[in-house]
Amino acid sequence: MKITLKPIADQVIVITGASSGIGLVTAKSAAEQGAKVVLVARNEASLRKAVEEITAKGGDAIFAVADVGDVKAVRAAAAAAKTRYGRIDTWVNNAGTAIYSKLIDTPLDEHEKLFRTNYFGTVHGALTAVPYLRDGGGAIITVGSIASDIPSPILSAYAASKHAVKGFVDALRMELTADALPIAVTLVKPSGIDTPIAQHAANHVDGEALIPPPVYDPALVAIAILDAAQHVRRDITVGGGGRLQVLLGTHFPGMLDRFGGLMTPMLSDKTRPKTRSTTLFEPVQLGQERSGVQSGRQTSLYTAAERHPAAMGAVALAGVAGLAAILLARRRA
Repeated sequence: MKITLKPIADQVIVITGASSGIGLVTAKSAAEQGAKVVLVARNEASLRKAVEEITAKGGDAIFAVADVGDVKAVRAAAAAAKTRYGRIDTWVNNAGTAIYSKLIDTPLDEHEKLFRTNYFGTVHGALTAVPYLRDGGGAIITVGSIASDIPSPILSAYAASKHAVKGFVDALRMELTADALPIAVTLVKPSGIDTPIAQHAANHVDGEALIPPPVYDPALVAIAILDAAQHVRRDITVGGGGRLQVLLGTHFPGMLDRFGGLMTPMLSDKTRPKTRSTTLFEPVQLGQERSGVQSGRQTSLYTAAERHPAAMGAVALAGVAGLAAILLARRRA
């Protein structure tokens, strides 16, 4: 089975969660590069504005209003893409939400809704996309998180949902490979990204919710997504800081259990009042690309290297050397 992916300029790309944050930045970037883009989300006003901005700059885009937790709505969005453009080449599962709360304090209805969006939204999108990609080939790209690999306090339910997403995506890749289908399946795992997700979250902690540091700009995730739309990638971590956190958590799980809670104060700003509204159940806030609160890093050498295997080898060696230094320091302590 050979998977051949088209240049961005020749693609029809469906992006869920496209009314704000990573999805919106990716949609605009794809359109600027010549792709035909279908923006999917619940917030019609934000989608309409985004499409108007894209078309005003000469891009080609439409929108479909859908809650990814509703499989019928997702299928209708796919049908709209097929009706307008005749095909789908890449499907991007990006829609997501968050809850800031200890697990024991998380309302069950919120916990279930989060999984309906983050996990079942991915399931609905991927399983909807497969029939459209089965014959002509293409890519299914899912935005997970470094929380797909390590747990987190306070963002606990979010991390659990991203673990589930990783399990689903990895299993789907195995099955499509076994069936010799020409579909690339990629999991993109961003570190903390400067999007409005903290302001959109259901917040049960004191003060305004914050994105876990280090924080990166969403344009870096858009670059990773569009790279995976053109080249077969198994997974991509966006942000070397996040990758380091995963390495430390993987190799020193006991230490993570013991000291992971020290992250809690970094997840809220008690000097600022919390955003009371949440988009968990309804899209009550207009979409925007960035949070306006925590500016993100514009570059990531690690993520750039991931797209170039030769350079990635050097980065891996540097990572091994760094990990060895940490182990040596612990032994001497």
